[in-house]
Amino acid sequence: MDERYSRRAFLSATAAGAAAGLAGCAAAPGGTEVVSRIETDGEPLAEAAAAQFRGGLQRRGVHPEATIPTDPAVDWTIREVNTGDHTAAKASPVEVPGGDIVVPGDNGEIRRVTPDGEVVWRSSVERAKRGIHGTPAVANGAVYVGAYDGALYAFDLESGERYWRSKLGDAIGSSPGYHDGTVYIAVEYHDPSGAMFAVDAVTGDVTWEDQRVTDHPHSTAAIDRRAGRLVVGSNDGYLYAWSYPGLEYLWKFPTGRPIKGPIATAGASAVFGSWDGSVYRVALDDGTEEWSFRTGGLVMSGPSIEAETGTVYVGSHDSNLYALAFEDGDQRWSFDTGGRLIGCPTVTSEHVLVGSQDGTCYAVEKATGDEVWGVEGVGEMTSVPLVTDDAVYVTDRAAESYLETKAGDGEPDPAESGGLYRIVDAGE
Repeated sequence: MDERYSRRAFLSATAAGAAAGLAGCAAAPGGTEVVSRIETDGEPLAEAAAAQFRGGLQRRGVHPEATIPTDPAVDWTIREVNTGDHTAAKASPVEVPGGDIVVPGDNGEIRRVTPDGEVVWRSSVERAKRGIHGTPAVANGAVYVGAYDGALYAFDLESGERYWRSKLGDAIGSSPGYHDGTVYIAVEYHDPSGAMFAVDAVTGDVTWEDQRVTDHPHSTAAIDRRAGRLVVGSNDGYLYAWSYPGLEYLWKFPTGRPIKGPIATAGASAVFGSWDGSVYRVALDDGTEEWSFRTGGLVMSGPSIEAETGTVYVGSHDSNLYALAFEDGDQRWSFDTGGRLIGCPTVTSEHVLVGSQDGTCYAVEKATGDEVWGVEGVGEMTSVPLVTDDAVYVTDRAAESYLETKAGDGEPDPAESGGLYRIVDAGE
């Protein structure tokens, strides 16, 4: 075992073990607590996930057949999904087979909800502080998600019961990636430092780890099978790359400032933002820079890459959503939302959806950047909008009034907490 990992596991075990003991179980980092086994009934494991962050392993965030409501109206809202003040982008809802929605929150709970707003089940992770910020991956009848207690979880999609909990580090703010029976996740340590892990999807056991990643890797990794690469960013300002599926470390690309957002890949390149204020396109084979585009603020938003039109859509702390040429990074248009953009855009057949810290989920024409509509929430909207056949789902953060009351030891109004919104066409 790697000496550095053994030391981190030892240092984390005291606090983690105490918390786990209160929950009726005890396991040191690197161990897996199994409640029940994932039954595959002798069938091969799924090669691809039924749902995962930004629609797939390349994290492109593009849904070419999807359409959005013409006259948007909020159908219903489920409150107390997000109740904390952490400024990172919040977890995003995913659609699971059958049409239900699975949504986690920073209160530490994860719910399965029907399109009618009925909660089918709700489960929770241990130690709810900051809860869940990552978006789940769904495969083999299981929901995989990491949490800020440093553990990766697997829940039964049908019942919400926990299959296993794999303690990997001190915090997980990224989203898991699933492929061919393995879950890949970036993990943070208090040091600060971090690592990339591969975990067996059935047992929760670690099958590979690389401790090279330093500082806190909050970024979500992308896997590009055609290019044979796994890439992830970190707060140390580097983009790290491994071969895939061999998982041999290959190179790292420096930006000088934290890379907190998710990575997207297309055309043998990785596209991502950095806190140095730039969006980069980097060659996956050797890590050389192909272009960079300077915005007016930090870039925490993850880019969407529409290969068909050769367009990159990405937000910035300067409040703008940008459309850039994938080939050379030239700006095609920008749309000012009036608030920082730290979540990722979603691209549909004709529109781009993005949530803003001004508290609004916007829809704009993807060809021109002209605003089509905006739907307001009670707090900042930082999740990735989910578009289904008949609705748009998005979560927001708790309102400032809720957070101030909570910080003052008062009883905040649940109506001001962050919630899951279902947006439909009012004309139907």
